[in-house]
Amino acid sequence: MKRVIVTVVGKDTVGIIARICTYMAEHHINILDISQTIVSGFFNMMMIVDMAACDTPFEQVSDDLAESGKEIGVIVKCQREEIFDSMHRI
Repeated sequence: MKRVIVTVVGKDTVGIIARICTYMAEHHINILDISQTIVSGFFNMMMIVDMAACDTPFEQVSDDLAESGKEIGVIVKCQREEIFDSMHRI
């Protein structure tokens, strides 16, 4: 399993989840867990995804999602799970 943490933050607008999830489905990225909330008009989503079946390199997926986010006015960040874990280890 190649787990990746994806975060999406920005002003709430129609189609954020659809845009991000459509990209993932098209690239065979499985969503393992998802949490999203809207606070005072600001959208926040965190996803744990599995990229094991994805034929696109991680760097390209990260860049593509960041560009998609820009187009709809949100910030999308992707981090490999092992790097995320290392950064948050005490």
